[in-house]
Parts: sequence; structure tokens; C-alpha cells
Amino acid sequence: MRTIVLIFAMVLGSVFVSQAQNKTAIEVLYFKASLSCCQARACNQLEADVKKLINENFNDKDIAFKEIKLDEEANKALVEQYDAKSQTVVLVSTKRGKSKSLDISDIVRDYARTNNYDAFSKAMSEKIENLL
Repeated sequence: MRTIVLIFAMVLGSVFVSQAQNKTAIEVLYFKASLSCCQARACNQLEADVKKLINENFNDKDIAFKEIKLDEEANKALVEQYDAKSQTVVLVSTKRGKSKSLDISDIVRDYARTNNYDAFSKAMSEKIENLL
């Protein structure tokens, strides 16, 4: 009986590991600078809108939002890797252990200028869907 339980646990564990390796995960990296009050308000609003879009359209998907502060030493490698500036947004998709990134900062900049949430939502959602 003990052997059967052990075999069952091993099979179940290998199924979970296999599914986890095949799962697609997307990280939305939002690079943010420590700016003066006026500019920071705009950054905070853009950040809130990006989070809102993810929560509204991809709540059931494996998507994580991460704020990356440009001036923190712990983030230096990421900032250099993506040549990030304030309000840089990068989608990082990990599938079967391989990562692929896509800089969508142009979509965020367009949204900051036009304030057209529908166009922003559509463009960003398409980019995320393509990576899923």
C-alpha cells in the first residue's frame, strides 16, 4: 500500500511539473523614475491604467505586473537589459523555459498624449494576446 501511495505521489508530481513547464507566463514590466510631483502624477496614472487593463482583460491569465524603479540598485541589470527610461513598458513572455520580450512603450506614450483609453486598451491587449 505504501508503494502505491508513493508511486501515485510521484506521478501526480510529474504531471504538475510538466504542466508548469508548458505554461505561458507574461510579466508586464513598468519602469518608473522618481520624479517631481507633477510628472510623478502622470506616471502614477499611466501605471494605474496599465494595471486596470490587465485586471479587466486578463484577470484569468498568468500575467504579472511589476513596477521597476529605475533608481534602485537591485534593478540596474533590468534597466540596462531593456535600455529602460521612465514609462518604459516591456512584456516578457516565458514559454517552455524560453523568454521573449517586447517593448510596448510606444503604445503607452501614444496613450499619454491622446488619452484614448479604448485605443490604448485595444493595442496593448493585442500585443499581450500575441504573446499568450
